[in-house]
Amino acid sequence: MTAQARTRWSYPRPYGSGTILALIGSALLLWYTGQRVEIGRMVMMTTQAVAVQFGLADQSQVADGLGNAIGQLVPIQLSERQEVSRIEGFDPTDLPFLSHVEVVERRAETINPQTMRMESRPVRTTYLVQPLGYVWLVAAKMLETLEIALWGTIVAILIGFPLALLSARNMMRFAVIRMVARGIIGFCRAIPELVSALFLVIAYGFGPIAGILALGLYGAGFLGKFYADDAENADPRPQEALTAIGAGKMLMWRYAILPQVLPQYIAYTLYILDRNVRMATVIGLVGAGGIGQELKGRYDMYEYGHVGTILIAIFIVVLLLDRSAGRLRKSLL
Repeated sequence: MTAQARTRWSYPRPYGSGTILALIGSALLLWYTGQRVEIGRMVMMTTQAVAVQFGLADQSQVADGLGNAIGQLVPIQLSERQEVSRIEGFDPTDLPFLSHVEVVERRAETINPQTMRMESRPVRTTYLVQPLGYVWLVAAKMLETLEIALWGTIVAILIGFPLALLSARNMMRFAVIRMVARGIIGFCRAIPELVSALFLVIAYGFGPIAGILALGLYGAGFLGKFYADDAENADPRPQEALTAIGAGKMLMWRYAILPQVLPQYIAYTLYILDRNVRMATVIGLVGAGGIGQELKGRYDMYEYGHVGTILIAIFIVVLLLDRSAGRLRKSLL
């Protein structure tokens, strides 16, 4: 190689001046937005909390807050105690399985109507105690949460699939109908489940109906978009062959598109089912049924032991569903 050739040869530069300017601009933008959302304060407080754990700092607001919150979650509550006076038709001779009656005595300050003075007197309260009563209640609420997620997914498929057929270019030739269908899909996907559940609770009242519809509408937006995109991206040659012999749109979809997109359709649907299980817990916080509604009620009553039981139940169910969904996905795809 001559000296002239060596001077002409060089490595391509991975970063040019434009890239460097873009990086500087991005850094300035992140610095500006970080100041607005208190990223520096977040880092400082988190660092202080970590330092407390290693004995490098004496006090941390984050460590104290999390410690108090976690400390109140234990011991978790497994039993259910209910005042006998609030149980309609209570029969002490016919108690539920493993249940017993417990009498708690405490002293209460009341006004003596004769002397008009505050006096302390014993008050006895009788409770029906079911040792595993709250576990069964949480299990029933978790089952309702799973049912909400399942029906929310079914509603999403029933709404999203027709919208996908109407919005795919190779399935619908009328642009106006495609535009309207795409608009509905975008509208469903733009509104989070938590927001739509707030309005659906007003319309349908507290309970699982609002949760099913909230999950179904958002899932329909997601499935409608990805079903349609996959149908449009399918190999056009089988579609052209069927069209040439006079097949209709549905036959073309059945024999030319569906075999190509079926694995993706199954993957999207399983993802929505998996997501709905998690979101069914969240939308319960606004009254849309399920374990979230129970969680919100116990939290508002400062019964953190019950909250701890609910959080453990959610963790176990999500863990089991993750493993089940993974196996189902492997068997279907």
